[in-house]
Amino acid sequence: MLPPFAIVIVVAMLYVAYDGLPVVQALFYCIGPAVIGIVAVSSVRLASKTVARDIRMWIIFAVIALITFISRTENALLFVAAGFVGILIYAPPWKQTGRQLMLLLPVMGTGIASSSSLIRLAGVFMKAGAFSFGSGLAIVPFLHQGVVLDYQWLNERQFLDAVAVGIITTGPVVIMAAFVGYLVRLLLGAVVAATAVFLPVYLFVLFIGRYIIRHRDSPSLRVFVRGATAAASGAIAGAAVVLGEGSIIDIQTALIGVISLIALCRFRIAEPLLIGAAGVLLYRRQGIVSEILNLEVDT
Repeated sequence: MLPPFAIVIVVAMLYVAYDGLPVVQALFYCIGPAVIGIVAVSSVRLASKTVARDIRMWIIFAVIALITFISRTENALLFVAAGFVGILIYAPPWKQTGRQLMLLLPVMGTGIASSSSLIRLAGVFMKAGAFSFGSGLAIVPFLHQGVVLDYQWLNERQFLDAVAVGIITTGPVVIMAAFVGYLVRLLLGAVVAATAVFLPVYLFVLFIGRYIIRHRDSPSLRVFVRGATAAASGAIAGAAVVLGEGSIIDIQTALIGVISLIALCRFRIAEPLLIGAAGVLLYRRQGIVSEILNLEVDT
């Protein structure tokens, strides 16, 4: 994880240093709608792979998406509740043994709270890492809730920029944690956030993973994960709509968003390439080439 972490830190340092330049502002004006398209398509693809044509799971997807959009918040307990709804539908408790139901206990934990800003930062990212079912982008609604709505460490544009950085840099999408942490508390914040987001998964694999694998054919466990993943997909979709309200602000950004959806769905273009193409559009919009030349002349 060290190489992508180092890359993200460099990007974050440049972002903080030059955020006020028109070239940077124009860049993320164009990238934001493309990121929304990627998040929206990813939510549907994740749900399609997980629940296929199961109409009841798609209902869970739609309900969680609607709740996320209306409330503008994300609640980890909804994921757990969706998992138990899956159990009630496909593997009711009265047909399972007590041992099978005990397998579900490890997934019911949540984050921590404290007055310290660094511990609050760690708590937000531990919670996000613990409930990122099925896809790295599942982290998006949890982080939006914590860093934008609850603690207001980032504004909407900065958060979208963080998602874009997570997509275009090497490593998993959740490496965006380092970028967010740097914006909050510089290098120390980046280390804390990156460690916290991977810690739940690491501990789960180290202490629980092998035990779960031995019982992966348990009906209760399998349908719990299906229900929770359907909920995660719905939360991603709802978050895409919420974030889209802040990035799709005119005809140009709407057009970029539509083109991004077509490119992803019809041509399956690689996500970093799509964001790069969206960034290129800024040159014609803002006359950035001449601005760069002027900066060079001034230097």
